[in-house]
Amino acid sequence: MASAVFILDQKGKILISRNYRGDIPMSVASRFIMKVLEDDENNVKPIVEEEGITYIFVKYNNLYLLATTDRNEKPAVILLYMYKMVQVFNEYFKELEEESIRDNFVIIYELMDEMMDFGYPQITEPKILREYITQQGFKLDSNLPVTVPEGATGSVSWRTSNIKYRKNEVFLDVIERVNLMVSASGNVLRSEIIGTIKVNCHLSGMPELRLGINDKVQFESKQRYKGGAISEKAVEMEDVKFHQCVRLARFDLDRVITFVPPDGEFELMSYRLNVNVKPLIWIECIPNPANKQRVEFIIKAKSQFKEQSIANNVKINVPVPKDASAPVFRCTAGSAKYTPETDCVVWTIKQYPGGGKIFELYVHFALPSVRDEESPDKRAPVTVSFEIPFFTVSGIQVRYLKVIEKSGYQAFPWVRYLSSAGDFQFRI
Repeated sequence: MASAVFILDQKGKILISRNYRGDIPMSVASRFIMKVLEDDENNVKPIVEEEGITYIFVKYNNLYLLATTDRNEKPAVILLYMYKMVQVFNEYFKELEEESIRDNFVIIYELMDEMMDFGYPQITEPKILREYITQQGFKLDSNLPVTVPEGATGSVSWRTSNIKYRKNEVFLDVIERVNLMVSASGNVLRSEIIGTIKVNCHLSGMPELRLGINDKVQFESKQRYKGGAISEKAVEMEDVKFHQCVRLARFDLDRVITFVPPDGEFELMSYRLNVNVKPLIWIECIPNPANKQRVEFIIKAKSQFKEQSIANNVKINVPVPKDASAPVFRCTAGSAKYTPETDCVVWTIKQYPGGGKIFELYVHFALPSVRDEESPDKRAPVTVSFEIPFFTVSGIQVRYLKVIEKSGYQAFPWVRYLSSAGDFQFRI
C-alpha cells in the first residue's frame, strides 16, 4: 500500500497530490526532490529510503510520479501501479506531460480516487475506468444510483460482461521480426527472432478462449514427449511474457493458453528465440577492380525461403561514400535510386519470390581526385527490410483457437502470420 501519491514537475513543484492514509506529512515530497536534484541523475535509484520513509518514483517526460510509505511494503507492486497510472493518463490525455496535468485537474483526481482506495490499488484498466469517468471529466450525478462496472469488482478486471456484437469474431496475428548480422566474410554474428501474438477481440459476453500451439516450438528445454524423449526439432522459447488475462496455472499444467480476453486490441504474449536463423534474403557484395577515382561493385540478393512464399516491399539500402559523385546503377528487378541525404542507394523490389531467386544491382560512382583512404571497417553495412505474409521463421503455428461462451453463439476465429526484418544487416 502507499500512504500518498504525488505528481511533481521537473523542478519538484507539486502539481497533484493525494493523501490516502494521512500517516505521512505531505512535506516529505520536498525532501525527496532535494535528494534527487542533489544526486547525479544516472545514480538515482527508483526506490529511495530516508528517515524511515520509502520513496518510490517513476520519471516520465518532464514529470515525477512519486509514492511514499512508512511501512515494509512490496515496492514492485507500487512501481507497477505507477506505470499503470502513466498508461491510464496517456489513454485519457493522449500524452502525459505537465501541460496535460494542469488542464485536467478534476479528471485526474477522479481517476486517482478510483485507481487507489486507502492506499490499496484498485481499478487500473483504462477500458473499465472509461465506463463511468468520461474523457471530459463529468462526475456521476449524486442523485442517481451509482452502479459500479462489473469489471471493477469481479475477478476479471479487464472486461465487462455486457459487451455485445452482431458478428462475433476474433483476429489473431502471429508476428515475428528477425534480427540478423552477417560479417564481411559471410559468418552469422547475431541471429534472433522476436515474436508477438496480438489479438483483436470482437466477442460478446464473457468468452473463454483456448489457444493451442504446435509442438515444434516449446516453452522450455525440459519439455518432454510421451516415452521421455526430448524432440530434437523442438525450439526453445525465451523471455516469454503473457498478458495478465492468461491463466498461468492452466498453462503450466497442459501448455494450453487459456484466457478471457479484453475487448478490442491487445498483446497476448511476446517471446524471443535465440536460434541460428538462415538469412531469408542473402546479400553478397562483389567488388570490381577499379582505380581510386572510380568504384564499381555488384550487390547480389538471393531468396532463401520457401518457393510458395513471397517477400513484399523489399528494400535494400546500399551505402556509398559521402563524397561519391555521379552514381550510376542498374538492377535486374525492381527499381533503385540514390538518396544523398542518407548516402545510400535504395534498391526496392515490391515482390520478391522465394525458392532461391537471384537478383543483382550494379553500382558505379566516381570519387574526388584527392581523398583520404577510407577504412573498410568504418563502412556502413547493407541493411534489408521486408515482410513475408503467411510465414513464420520459427515454425510456430496455431493448432486451434476455441471460443467458449455460455450462450453458445457461433464465433469466427481468424489467424494471420507475418515475418519481417528487424535489425537485418550485412557488413561489406
